[in-house]
Amino acid sequence: MKKIVLLSPAYPLRGGIATFGERLAQAFQQAGNQVIIYTFSLQYPNFLFPGKTQYSEDAPPKDLDIQVKINSISPLNWWKIGREIRQLNADLVLTMFWLPFMAPCLGTILRQIRKNKTSKTIAIVHNIIPHEKRLGDKLFAKYFAQANDAFVVLSNAVAEDTRQFTNQPIAITPHPIYDHYGTPLDREEALSALNLEENYRYILFFGFIRDYKGLDLLLEAMSNPQVKALPVKLIIAGEYYGNSEKYEKIIDTLAIKSQLVLHTHFIANEQIKYYFSVADLVVQPYRSATQSGISQVAYHFEKPMVVTNVGGLPEIVPHSEAGYVVEVNPTAIAEAIVDFYYNDMMDKFKEGLLRQKQKYSWNHLIHTIEHII
Repeated sequence: MKKIVLLSPAYPLRGGIATFGERLAQAFQQAGNQVIIYTFSLQYPNFLFPGKTQYSEDAPPKDLDIQVKINSISPLNWWKIGREIRQLNADLVLTMFWLPFMAPCLGTILRQIRKNKTSKTIAIVHNIIPHEKRLGDKLFAKYFAQANDAFVVLSNAVAEDTRQFTNQPIAITPHPIYDHYGTPLDREEALSALNLEENYRYILFFGFIRDYKGLDLLLEAMSNPQVKALPVKLIIAGEYYGNSEKYEKIIDTLAIKSQLVLHTHFIANEQIKYYFSVADLVVQPYRSATQSGISQVAYHFEKPMVVTNVGGLPEIVPHSEAGYVVEVNPTAIAEAIVDFYYNDMMDKFKEGLLRQKQKYSWNHLIHTIEHII
């Protein structure tokens, strides 16, 4: 049995990185290890946070030891927490890294921990250079990278970015499937839960709405005459992280509001199964990407995808097997949607989704971490 400390967002915080950290902790515990999660008492100052709230309204995850102690902007706290974890003499300290803003905090904590000469420090890097770049990103990323013995990344694109900052070992493994949102439901049950009309088919854009995710491209695709001729509506399920007026103006200009179902608020964990169960197709029209947790939710619910040819998305969604890989423009996105319905591609993609799904287990990620140690 190993003693493992995980530095990661976790309950009561919400979001994809918190979900990943909690699910990884559960997988390590199921493999017989002791896991302690250190999460943030203050993750972002409110003026830096683009959403409505950083905190979850869901019930806390069961059987996880979560210490809510890290203050991302207090150096005194970093040294205190670093010393506290150092004294635990953990076999392994795993750190989630997704944003250079966190580098001073996490890098300083790790430097304190490493003084025990016992704990191996490994970073799981979701992004090392953010989609929305800021001054100082590379300097901060280097500071964090230098405090780690090795790195696990979730796509080739992130491996290339990470290599700019370190000569330490880097292992690449696919993002595991998010398999804890419940089992797929019958379409009728999902329609009823979401109060949707049964005489339409539905495609889904899911997750926080940020400019790099290309929702504007998908809205333009919905105005394509061939798409408009289909009995299809687009569900937009997720909270605006930025300028909502921009998207509302596009919707009005294109006159497509009747083709949309706007659930532009945070979607609680227990509601996610309804959105993916009712959808025929999950669309990720991103302008930039490394990998995407949304793809792994789609795999769990065995839903084909339309993804753009950016970052690690084509690695995750093989074209013509688990969905479509298209260029970053509204016409290409529209053509994929039309092809899916006109040529009744669901059965073909179902076989490919089942084949691909086998690659994405949490045990595979654990074995990758153990191997790089």
